[in-house]
Amino acid sequence: GAFKKKGHSARILSPEEAERLAKDRVLVSEFKQLKLEKEAQKNWDLFYKRNSTNFFKDRHWTTREFQELKACREFADQKLTILEAGCGVGNCLFPLLEEDLNIFAYACDFSPRAVEYVKKNALYSTERCKVFQCDLTKDDLLENIPADSVDVVTLIFVLSAIHPDKMHLVLKNIYKVLKPGKCVLFRDYGLYDHAMLRFKSGSKLGENFYVRQDGTRSYFFTDEFLSQLFKAEGYEQVVNEYVQRETVNRKEDLRVPRVFLQSKFQKP
Repeated sequence: GAFKKKGHSARILSPEEAERLAKDRVLVSEFKQLKLEKEAQKNWDLFYKRNSTNFFKDRHWTTREFQELKACREFADQKLTILEAGCGVGNCLFPLLEEDLNIFAYACDFSPRAVEYVKKNALYSTERCKVFQCDLTKDDLLENIPADSVDVVTLIFVLSAIHPDKMHLVLKNIYKVLKPGKCVLFRDYGLYDHAMLRFKSGSKLGENFYVRQDGTRSYFFTDEFLSQLFKAEGYEQVVNEYVQRETVNRKEDLRVPRVFLQSKFQKP
């Protein structure tokens, strides 16, 4: 379907949507929540086993949306070192390496299976990228990446899959490898995105935090929550705004509201 840009403010719910969300107050039991946390890696591994490399489309929009990848260069063909935190099967990584020959990329993912898919990709080259398995909430990035060596970190649809209580650990970890004056480019689900409104009763884990049927989890960000999260770890806010879009399915005449948060935070 076509995308129609709608603006940078938070989405306002219809009265029906507001009523439905207000009714959904029952949280998943503490026992099940602990089980989901314990089995998070297994659930993402199974997700990639089911979907292999077919689930996500290659993200050729990344350089268009994040002009900073070009803007952060001091001269045109300057070599950039980037880290893609949560690379999945490489849908963002490989288009980027193809489009920009002056990039060396570190890339990591929680799922060992996703990392294997990346390494099996015909475009994978150890001269252009280093890919490794990593739990960003507890595995020290310094074991694979030198301190203060990365020009840009992309954190795209990754933080939402992590328990809100542990999100700060990811930002702390990334901070160590980012060069001073350089940025984290963030894009993820925003509050009241269509995906949030589709959860059935019994899927709620906490405020703006839900579990899908396959056991993977998703958090929906407000700009305020994200801002506080980054600032608490010493980052400075450069941009932090909602992107509202409407996906139009012309065949079924459906209009689906999509809400993302697109942001940029700098290490001083």
